[in-house]
Order: sequence, then C-alpha cells, then structure tokens
Amino acid sequence: MAAFIVRQPNGLLCRFSTVVDCPTHWNMTDEEYIEMCAEKAREEARYVLDKHLLPFDEIKERFYPGNMTKREFKKLVEEMERQL
Repeated sequence: MAAFIVRQPNGLLCRFSTVVDCPTHWNMTDEEYIEMCAEKAREEARYVLDKHLLPFDEIKERFYPGNMTKREFKKLVEEMERQL
C-alpha cells in the first residue's frame, strides 16, 4: 500500500503517502476524497483503453468452459460480433 487515509480530528480526511512519508492531501471532505479516487480510476481506464486493448480473438483463444458452457459462450460471441 503506497498510502493510507485517516480522519483528522477536525472531521476531514488526510492522505498520507508511505512513498514520501508525509501527507499529500489534507482537509478533504468525503466527497473530495471520492472524486480523487474517481479521477484516478478514470485515468487508469483511459490508460488501459489507450495502451492495453487486446484483439477480440483473444477471448476465443482463452475461453475455458468452467463458469460458462461452450454453448453459452458461442451464443455470447455471436451477439458481440453482431453489428449495431
């Protein structure tokens, strides 16, 4: 864990970084903390979409009928391949 969150005595939140060993954010409301986490998630999602998408055929090559039957998978693939 690179950081942890604490509730300050004044009721607001503080993020303490264990990388730099000091607070990096303080006096945050719960909503400000949630928005900080949401922005981090948006950045990660953009990075994955920009840099780490795999070809569709990858799901066909990696499918294993453990949690879905071959029939269910085939039907799902047909649905995903249909043009909208």
